[in-house]
Amino acid sequence: MNFKPMISCAFAVVALVASSNLCDARPHAHGALNNLRRFIRPSTSAFNSTDAAAIRTSPCAQESTSYVLPTFPTSTRARVEGPDQANASIAAALQPADSRPGPRPLELVLQDGRQILHQDAHRIGQHHGIHHQHTKKASRLFSTTTEADNNGTVFRSSSGITYQTVCGINYDDNIRPFLLVESFEACIQKCDAYNYDTHGVSCVAALFVPSRLHSADDCYLKSSIAHSSVGTGNIEGAVRYSVAQSAHLPVSRTSTSLLSSLVTASSTIPGSSSSPSQTSSQALTSASVTVSPPGVTYGTGNSVVAPKVGGAKLHGPSENRPTSQYIQYDPAPGVSLARSLLRVGVNGDLSTGYDISPQTGILDVNIYTQNTLAPLKNVPHISRDGGRGGFINGQHLFLFCDTGSYSSTTAAQNGDFLDFVSSSVAVDVGMNALAGNPIYLQDGIGEWSDNVGRQRGFAPLTQGEQAYNIAMQGRGQRYAVWIESSIIPLDAERGIIYAPIVYDEVNMVTRAAKFTYTGNTLLTITAGGRGGPVAQRPVRKLFQQDEPEWGVVGGLRSWGPSGIGGTDGKVYLFGSVDHGMLMARVTADSITDRDAYEFWTGNSWSTIMPGTSSNATWIEGPIMDIDVFYSPRHKTFIAVYLTIYADSTFYYRYLKADRPIIPCYAPGGDRNSDYVENLLKYDWSDEQVLYKAKPGLAGGFIYAGGVHTRYFGSDDVVNGGSRMLLSWTAPTGQNPASATSEYQIVTAEVNFT
Repeated sequence: MNFKPMISCAFAVVALVASSNLCDARPHAHGALNNLRRFIRPSTSAFNSTDAAAIRTSPCAQESTSYVLPTFPTSTRARVEGPDQANASIAAALQPADSRPGPRPLELVLQDGRQILHQDAHRIGQHHGIHHQHTKKASRLFSTTTEADNNGTVFRSSSGITYQTVCGINYDDNIRPFLLVESFEACIQKCDAYNYDTHGVSCVAALFVPSRLHSADDCYLKSSIAHSSVGTGNIEGAVRYSVAQSAHLPVSRTSTSLLSSLVTASSTIPGSSSSPSQTSSQALTSASVTVSPPGVTYGTGNSVVAPKVGGAKLHGPSENRPTSQYIQYDPAPGVSLARSLLRVGVNGDLSTGYDISPQTGILDVNIYTQNTLAPLKNVPHISRDGGRGGFINGQHLFLFCDTGSYSSTTAAQNGDFLDFVSSSVAVDVGMNALAGNPIYLQDGIGEWSDNVGRQRGFAPLTQGEQAYNIAMQGRGQRYAVWIESSIIPLDAERGIIYAPIVYDEVNMVTRAAKFTYTGNTLLTITAGGRGGPVAQRPVRKLFQQDEPEWGVVGGLRSWGPSGIGGTDGKVYLFGSVDHGMLMARVTADSITDRDAYEFWTGNSWSTIMPGTSSNATWIEGPIMDIDVFYSPRHKTFIAVYLTIYADSTFYYRYLKADRPIIPCYAPGGDRNSDYVENLLKYDWSDEQVLYKAKPGLAGGFIYAGGVHTRYFGSDDVVNGGSRMLLSWTAPTGQNPASATSEYQIVTAEVNFT
């Protein structure tokens, strides 16, 4: 059958599958047939000392460093946190560094806006007459503020929420006490994500314990700060600013002073009337009035607002930054297939008649595996095909189809081929696109199968599929589970993908490839652990080969009355056919039950599935990749898509409802209605150009295009804002084993009015 969505993943595999031995072979560059995305080696450049997120990663750590400051240049304003803080000129020597305990000197901020981290102070400070001393005493803290007493670090999280830092204090009221994250900043992101997913402000504080970084848990989300005690460990805490200001926070016996404000002269809070020379606490007092809790802002008026493109910014190609550890794990040996099963052609029993292979899927870092972590001998070069994604549990995921790993690659020398899997996953680290820069993507610790960087693959294979692939490698046949759509959120912590199971057959003489859709499987995805995002496969095969490709191009979550992140409501699936998209749906608690799905007939819902020739489409056109989302700002749905015409253009339409569409959980919404059903009641607007992407370096068309919703927090289009992150794959024409690789994943921001 015609499998349109496989355009996104189909071209990469010919040389790899056809090689005589996948463990030794290297893919050859054959233009569009080697569709592997770009990989750039991990950066070895110096750490960016002006990165506010990096400054926040260890706000309460003790440090055996102090500074002796002579008279500052006239261009610099600073004060010393401590008894001598009134000495505005700071010409006198400091008191002994152990006169009072204090936090580590994270930054020195100059009037011109430059921030100096403690590790850079010696190098930069000498230029300004600042001398650096090492002692065994507690450290001193400096800031640009002239206020007499700055009680706590005040800063914005990556989601735009204002927090105040508290060190050494524990709060008793847990929401989720067993989270494992990489940093203080990541712990705060978990708090923001929890509030977003629960559509309220349930999490008021996040506590990070860096001494437990390699343990089973190091991040604790708190629902209240009413019950507190002095912490027994080195606790780095962040309390929502409004909560901190309305309560009397206890003072740690190990730190009578909190961190200086990260709101500097070069980084004032929007909405503040304070001048750069005013204190950061004054700025926060003014700005805090305009800070809203995480949630959704709805447009006003009695009609749908037609979205119009207001601007766009290209970020450029992403950069891979793989982790440097792996889990030493020897899975049980796989099954051996009878010779009669090792034949050319589709055998559905290999997908449905076997358990999941322990040799595939992402491993989790937990109390059982944390002691088996070991360093990678080789930081691999990763070359991938495709690239969709989504937001789960505070992380932005990028999911890929066929992925090859290679030994370390340099500009002068290509890497050696290591292995090849049909899917992989990476997490956006740094959230660089917020500032208009290319993103950094990181593979998790649990993705590696050995110490040189071979991969396990993201989507698990069955033992039958895996055994067949091993036995048939080099002959040109294999089974693959490809990721072709954006993630559909299921609840506050899980997402789902309806992934096609593809039989790939390469003619060893002509190198022609044939891809057969054999049905699809259901993947449930979780994120947030140190091992990386994990996909489970609760149903080996959900829909069959001769049925419409339900969910392969994606779907849409219809949240119930409990709101975004709840467990009620429905999941809607798009069924791709030649002339448009069909529609199916199921309640959120029945996604694994094949018989629970119902299908749109054009007039009503039915348990009888339509065929691929059905005309009951809800949107028409030769669509290849599509995302549909509700925009509170415009009070309607927006569809963003690429077509099969290979013109490297994102198009959009909006639903022309005769009145504003209000979700059942929103203010003024009907709790008994299903707002997604409006897709079947109204017509779509005419097609309009959203964004024209540049061709790849080799001039080829882009593909695997999609929207990464929720990336821009309260400014994101699905939260009532105007910003939207797009990503796509673009060809380079280079060898996938080279530093440039054959394909790049590129991002851009588009703004709606």
